[in-house]
Amino acid sequence: MGKQNDGVTNVSDDFKLVGFSNFVGSNPRSDRFPARHFHHVEFWCTDATSASRRFSWGLGMPVVAKSDLSTGNATHASYLCRSGDLCLLFTAPYSPSIATSDGIEPSSMASLPSFSYSACVAFATKHGLGVRAIAVEVEDAAAAFHISITHGARPVSPPVVLDCAATVAEVHLYGDVVLRYVSYKTPASNRNNSSPDSWFLPRFKLLDEVSSFPLDFGIRRLDHAVGSVHKLSPVVSYLKRFTGFHEFAEFTKDDIGTDESGLNSVTLANNDETVLLPMTEPVFGTKRRSPIQTYLEHNEGPGVQHLALMSEDIFWTLKEMRKQSAVGGFEFMPPPPPTYYRNLKGRVGDVLTDEQIKECEELGIMVDRDDEGTLLQIFTKPVGDRPTIFIEIIQRVGCTLTDDHGKLYQKGACGGFGKGNFSELFKSLEEYEKTLDAQRVAALASA
Repeated sequence: MGKQNDGVTNVSDDFKLVGFSNFVGSNPRSDRFPARHFHHVEFWCTDATSASRRFSWGLGMPVVAKSDLSTGNATHASYLCRSGDLCLLFTAPYSPSIATSDGIEPSSMASLPSFSYSACVAFATKHGLGVRAIAVEVEDAAAAFHISITHGARPVSPPVVLDCAATVAEVHLYGDVVLRYVSYKTPASNRNNSSPDSWFLPRFKLLDEVSSFPLDFGIRRLDHAVGSVHKLSPVVSYLKRFTGFHEFAEFTKDDIGTDESGLNSVTLANNDETVLLPMTEPVFGTKRRSPIQTYLEHNEGPGVQHLALMSEDIFWTLKEMRKQSAVGGFEFMPPPPPTYYRNLKGRVGDVLTDEQIKECEELGIMVDRDDEGTLLQIFTKPVGDRPTIFIEIIQRVGCTLTDDHGKLYQKGACGGFGKGNFSELFKSLEEYEKTLDAQRVAALASA
């Protein structure tokens, strides 16, 4: 199969898996720079118009801002979907001959300073539709970049100040994915939220209401972004070293696998546990190859395997999303068997009503809990041509705390990451792969 490479070199494997039962969580508040929360996720693709409208329609996220030919950007087309605090950006290249024919330096026209025509084309050819950047808002993007480099991060794009309003910088994360730092010159309390300059990035223009689907399915923020890599140890050590993020959760095949396949997983988090970065690796020696291995093969290397999107009302969100499934939206993985829901009342009957449990079964929602809260979750099928990236819709119940200013907030990862549901997810993925295998064999036989 070629050389396995997660894009991390010269990093000692000082991280060792211990498994869920032996893992003792703690928060040493060891961040090397102040990391606040996820800012946006950027997809690279070949047609940003189609991709953004598909996600807008399927997730109930209006396309609210753009940077393209109509705004003076002849380098790339970028369209932003937004719902609550969740921002998904879709970027595709224009022909480089457009800008150079006018004698203009292409980089001076781009709204994203790290954009490269050749890199974007190569990324889309190699990976298909996929996440190029996970962006985090930090206190000072330039400082975060230099601190990261000092502690071993691979630089990708040095700090650039955009229109005296925001600073953007990038370091390597894993595979062809970058960790993007974003900071603002103006404090959040003094920003004008009517302009993308203050809540997203300069050089983007608002779309008029006629150009955007007026949709809202209740999705409010990115809860976590899961990456799949060949080998966890060097990637976890690399990321911990330059960010200072701490180990938040850990699972092995013995915790979450099935009789046929499995994975190992580690989640890293910032001080406030608002930036959650789970990573997975395949395990070998099982009856079937791990779904993580399938991802790595079809993605041609490491990348973002799925995005977990937080809903304020998962029942409403799922009802609306399922309406769109047959008309350009997203399809969902098969639900667990009826026995799963017959046992649900005994597991979460003190949190969910009988009517809500019935709705979970009707909608295919899975439920898990830890000692602090409850997690409701469901997974889409892969969203593109390849069996790679997919979406998870979640809602967390419980873990309500009060901050220093008296404002209520929910503790990060309340209810866990669905440890009790992983086997059901894997069974669905295994059945999905078996269906693809059977269809491929049938197609070859009839050729």
